[in-house]
Amino acid sequence: MAYLPIEDYGLIGDMHTVALVGKNGSIDWYCYPFFDSPSIFGAILDDRKGGRFRIYPMCDCLTQKQLYWPETNVLITRFLSAEGVCEIFDFMIPSGAVGAGKFGRKIIRRVNAVLGEVPLSVQCYPAFDYAREEHQVRITPEGASFRSPSLQMGLATRIPLTRDGSGVIGRFTLKEGDSATFVFGETGPEAGAGSCPAERESYDLLFNTVHYWLRWISRCTYTGRWSQMVHRSALALKLLTFEPTGAIIAAPTCSLPEVTGGVRNWDYRYTWIRDAAFTFYGLMRIGLTEEATRFMEWLEARCHELEPDGSLQIVYGIDGRHDLTEMTLDHLEGYRGSGPVRIGNGAYRQLQLDIYGELMDSVYLFNKHGTPISYELWGHLRILLDWVCANWQREDEGLWEVRSGRQHFVFSKLMCWVALDRGLRLAEKRSFPAHQRGRWLEVRDRIYEDIMARGWNRDRQAFVQYYGSDCLDSSNLIMPLVFFMSPTDPRMIKTIEAILASPRNGGLLANNLVYRYDPEKSFDGLTGEEGTFNMCTFWLVEALVRGKQANPEWVHKARLIFEQMIGYANHLGLYAEETGHRGEALGNFPQAFTHLALISAAFNLNRMLGERHLT
Repeated sequence: MAYLPIEDYGLIGDMHTVALVGKNGSIDWYCYPFFDSPSIFGAILDDRKGGRFRIYPMCDCLTQKQLYWPETNVLITRFLSAEGVCEIFDFMIPSGAVGAGKFGRKIIRRVNAVLGEVPLSVQCYPAFDYAREEHQVRITPEGASFRSPSLQMGLATRIPLTRDGSGVIGRFTLKEGDSATFVFGETGPEAGAGSCPAERESYDLLFNTVHYWLRWISRCTYTGRWSQMVHRSALALKLLTFEPTGAIIAAPTCSLPEVTGGVRNWDYRYTWIRDAAFTFYGLMRIGLTEEATRFMEWLEARCHELEPDGSLQIVYGIDGRHDLTEMTLDHLEGYRGSGPVRIGNGAYRQLQLDIYGELMDSVYLFNKHGTPISYELWGHLRILLDWVCANWQREDEGLWEVRSGRQHFVFSKLMCWVALDRGLRLAEKRSFPAHQRGRWLEVRDRIYEDIMARGWNRDRQAFVQYYGSDCLDSSNLIMPLVFFMSPTDPRMIKTIEAILASPRNGGLLANNLVYRYDPEKSFDGLTGEEGTFNMCTFWLVEALVRGKQANPEWVHKARLIFEQMIGYANHLGLYAEETGHRGEALGNFPQAFTHLALISAAFNLNRMLGERHLT
């Protein structure tokens, strides 16, 4: 079966793991028991070996549609044909929902015939441990069981199944008003296929899950323009939250390529310190204080685990583990032949100085808008601030985790300034002891002068990617967002104007989509090109909004870019990391950072435009 475009998937989950469901009714990505566990269904990374769980009508001239039950994470895949219409309701039951005790941690697929009479087929081919582990298949009266050396999973259903190699298949016909339910999940050694609910119970599980999500999204306080997109971003971020610890993963997939056929394929199923400030700001802005608080608890726990020299790692496992050793799975071909397939992330060993700014900014915001921080946490933060004072002048791999060697990246210096600035503000606001206050102030000001002297390129009339470079970098759009520089400062205005130029004219904007940098001019240690960076496009929107005083027309341009960017979401309102040259989704999917940037951009653009009746 041919690979689906990345944008043709929807997402379901239970805040422990997720599944990607294609518009063709196939689950092609599912790791168990957690986000970063080995895959059981992984056809998105190898169509032949990866494994899938597909339900689909055996009809010609099908029309496929996919949508979420409004304001929920219950996914509906609809098939329309001459024979009739059927729908698949895919969902997982969150631990706080009714029914989780019996059917939690499982995938539930409820198939309904809406009109006519529809013949259907079901195929379930697990491939344990990224298709490295063989398993036994056993047909039982309740369905089928799949047993590997490390795990036993079951497919419970009342539809008769037959064995087909390493999986099972079945055929059935539903008439108008009929339904059939399939439950896939872990079972005990003697439990066989597990249990399948009666159709009435299946119906109740579906609607209890719907009501869970409706109650959850009702806590969101955002009511401005584009609220449907903001709510969908919030719902996606909730699915990317690891409930046991509060960590939010960067994306639920690994090794989806930044360009099809290329080598820029990474594992994003971990939690980056860098995401902290953006996560906290985005969630607090729309009233999701509980999720922001849980993430802060995870972040505080990492501050208690400093390295011997007082530094932090840049990325951790969702459970807080430090070792994320990177390896390749050479037996898998990768999405559409885009190898290598990587699991783990070697960037955890990199030096990325910017993380201290994001950390301190998030703590400052939490103390201001959430709960006052403890003295114990302040003690760990003081150690980090002293470390920044001693190390800010070092070269590092930077925000984009380049593999071409270290540089003096402007963004890294900027965020070191943020770290010390927020530390000083926090000490002042809370009257915390700060014996090194004078040193923090002196170094903060020295960093500022250093950026202005060495990060500004007089020939380009713009802030550049790293000292001595003449290459632009869209991360510098953050400067006014973190209050390093006024959005109306002439240098900031000129930097924005330089980025607004097309790539052929030395800029980063292509038809209102933003590249993070030009890989042809700024070698990052990897071959191949990449798409525009969705997160950076939303950053440009915010920079233009804040620069309204210097150029009133920029607000209108910001709105145009934002609303055009909405059109690049997939049919469900989800974004991957990048948008390709043909408008296709590229990179891991969906990406948390993009949805956080959307929330922030929507909030600030809506506020600048004013009330609806004034526009």
